[in-house]
Amino acid sequence: MSIKRIVSPKRVQVRAGGRTKKKSAAKRGDVGLSRRLQDLREQVDIVLPEMTARIAALEHMLREKQLCTRQDLIAARAFVRMQEA
Repeated sequence: MSIKRIVSPKRVQVRAGGRTKKKSAAKRGDVGLSRRLQDLREQVDIVLPEMTARIAALEHMLREKQLCTRQDLIAARAFVRMQEA
């Protein structure tokens, strides 16, 4: 009489369905890259409002100390927009 072994349900699934396929290295890399991109987006979302507030405070101080005119600030903003394009 042979001895019957108890097989775990997990092993039964592997035998029935064959071996599980691993993701290719390219797909794993895409997931990592996607995660890094999402982290970068979150960092930009945090830093951008702070930078905007600091620039506004600097512009306010320049105007208050009468170091530049409103037109100077408008011209500077137009110059930056032109450089971005």
